[in-house]
Amino acid sequence: MATMNISLPDTLKDFVESQVEAGGYGTSSEFIRDLIRRQQDRTQLRALLVDGMESGHGSEVDGAYFDRLRDRVRRADIA
Repeated sequence: MATMNISLPDTLKDFVESQVEAGGYGTSSEFIRDLIRRQQDRTQLRALLVDGMESGHGSEVDGAYFDRLRDRVRRADIA
């Protein structure tokens, strides 16, 4: 595992330390890794949303759409 040192003002250091205690993290490194993973997830979700928006018009979302979706889910639960 690689090491990276960062400099924080006292207010941010205090915040990180309070989050470690309150969030059940063992170390500040665990807290920072969790933040980075969450940011990676958000970045991936944004990219997927942009891809979806750029892919063209989708299906019309109305009552019939949700009825079909419910039917598909019910059939999948049975299988």
